[in-house]
Amino acid sequence: MAQVTFDRVSKIYPDGTRAVNEVSLDIRDGEFMVLVGPSGCGKTTALRMVAGLEDISEGLLRIGERVVNHVPSRDRDIAMVFQSYALYPHLSVFENIAFGLRLRKGMSKDEINNRVNRAAEVLGLEELLKRKPRALSGGQRQRVAMGRAIVREPQAFLMDEPLSNLDAKLRVQTRAEIAKLQSDLGVTTIYVTHDQIEAMTMGTRVAVMRKGELQQVDEPQTLYDRPVNLFVGGFIGSPAMNMLEATIVKNGSYQAVIGDQQISLGEETLSQRPDLKRFADKPVILGIRPEDLEDAELVPDAPADDVLNGRLELREALGSEIIAHFAITGSHAKTDETRELARDVGAGDDDDGGVLAVGEDEAVVVGRFGARSRVRKGDAIRAVVDTRALHFFDPETGLGIYDEPPGKGAQA
Repeated sequence: MAQVTFDRVSKIYPDGTRAVNEVSLDIRDGEFMVLVGPSGCGKTTALRMVAGLEDISEGLLRIGERVVNHVPSRDRDIAMVFQSYALYPHLSVFENIAFGLRLRKGMSKDEINNRVNRAAEVLGLEELLKRKPRALSGGQRQRVAMGRAIVREPQAFLMDEPLSNLDAKLRVQTRAEIAKLQSDLGVTTIYVTHDQIEAMTMGTRVAVMRKGELQQVDEPQTLYDRPVNLFVGGFIGSPAMNMLEATIVKNGSYQAVIGDQQISLGEETLSQRPDLKRFADKPVILGIRPEDLEDAELVPDAPADDVLNGRLELREALGSEIIAHFAITGSHAKTDETRELARDVGAGDDDDGGVLAVGEDEAVVVGRFGARSRVRKGDAIRAVVDTRALHFFDPETGLGIYDEPPGKGAQA
């Protein structure tokens, strides 16, 4: 096992494209680090540089204490699990798992057999060792690919979207199996995915990337609670965070004014973000996560100054909850940053800022309501806001407004 260190690492292609730009990141010994971001953000390129499958243009990459910039892939003591499984179709499960070991000099047949059998036991493959890959399900093939990595007993595992070919139910099951396996083995693991649910549920820490650059590196809960900027706030969470144009107004107490409505900002909110007072009488981008909204009919004695009034446009009944899309008076944030964010997270086009507006002065807000909500399309709706969980961003810089910024970069 070993730590993996990126020290201002860049990948620059001949046409000048910077796929990875001066990334500095310390991945601790035994850590499960997830690289996440939209397609084209540089996460797979970063992983391939660790594997030795991409040359490093600038900076230093260390595995343990050794700089590996020019070390061949076969000599880096790492094992990679690919999206495509990369199994040999003419070999049995046993032979696929043992293949890499048989290429090593000096390893006895008994040791190979012992390693393969131990891995098969850990992964529940004992009854499948004689089968060929074509006789296996997708989940079983992925476990064989994991077994081939485990038996090598490498310093680090590298996993490139290993669950993307599985159906939804199997993805949930397999990601739990991989997370438990990594915890049991304690091997340093770098895992690449575009799926933020995988990132949040599996990673010890998560590195969010965009356009080849690290945006924030933190524990999953910190990413959710204190996103460093608009991109992280909008990328982490499903459905995506609502982002609205607002003005901070002080009239005895502080309020966030959205169109012709206002939300009271209590002392708890202000104590968590004292720098917010500096934005009095100034515009901000107000972030409200869907799970921090609830149908007021389900909240006894809901305070009137913590409520958004609107009109239901769409109701998605999921059994355990209702996803409510409702129009309010006000505008969805349409800065250059939020337009770009909408494209990056796949939430809309250049003009919608992430949520389709239903009128010139209206924006659609998404809330996750309790399953007992009875609102229907066209109904007037009152949505209670958990003001303790609001997010605020500077519209000029796109940065979150905090007493001090959350972690960004290698030392987050």
